[in-house]
Amino acid sequence: MSTLVFSPQSGHSIKPKTKQWQADFTLGLRRGLPIALGYIPVSFTFGLVAVRGGLPAWVAVLISLTNLTSAGQFAGTSLIIAGAALFEITITTLVINLRYLLMSLSLSQKLSTTLSLPQRAVMAFGITDETFSVASLEEQEVTFPYMLGLISGPYCGWGLGTAFGALICSVLPGNLQEALGITLYAMFIALLVPNVKRSQAALVVALLAIGISSCFTWLPVLNQISDGWSIIVATVTACLVGAALFPRKDV
Repeated sequence: MSTLVFSPQSGHSIKPKTKQWQADFTLGLRRGLPIALGYIPVSFTFGLVAVRGGLPAWVAVLISLTNLTSAGQFAGTSLIIAGAALFEITITTLVINLRYLLMSLSLSQKLSTTLSLPQRAVMAFGITDETFSVASLEEQEVTFPYMLGLISGPYCGWGLGTAFGALICSVLPGNLQEALGITLYAMFIALLVPNVKRSQAALVVALLAIGISSCFTWLPVLNQISDGWSIIVATVTACLVGAALFPRKDV
């Protein structure tokens, strides 16, 4: 089994600094390759949805290269397409992406105290649900070159998939673009079903969020509230109820 290579200052390695850096980066790159391959079909769907909604292909790719936030990216782009206010888009994406703050705090416990602020910023930018899971499972201190390798593959995969989806949608006839809209719902179902099958908490939270969103769609008065605020209310309410009903037993 591969292990991380650490700096000479920490006393864990006697390898030259360059070889150590390369070994850490290569290990991270190998760890991130499966994530990169998994990101391509999801970001491909994002590219399709963005261009079908009226955004230029280059804007869709730029969003992916500067965000890398999956659910928050889909929600934010949907609000942009719907013409939502900037404040509404900001609050919606903030609520959806708050989990990355907790992930960063957790992962910071495994980082060297000698890391510079720019290095920490690069590592924080590349944290996703999947890269966090892989990095947090490492038994030793997580180094900057390891994280750089870990996030490089997923970052490229996310951008590449978006570019493919955006460019393909750009050249398709309008009727086919409309038909491809179903891929977004298929993707979310594919992501949701495995989680709810494994976890009762995930099932309850998902059903509650669906119920609240349905109320905002179909009930009088509530259906006058904008999509952004309905997403915020549904997300926060479902999460709070889930936390109350299913508290972590190891805390």
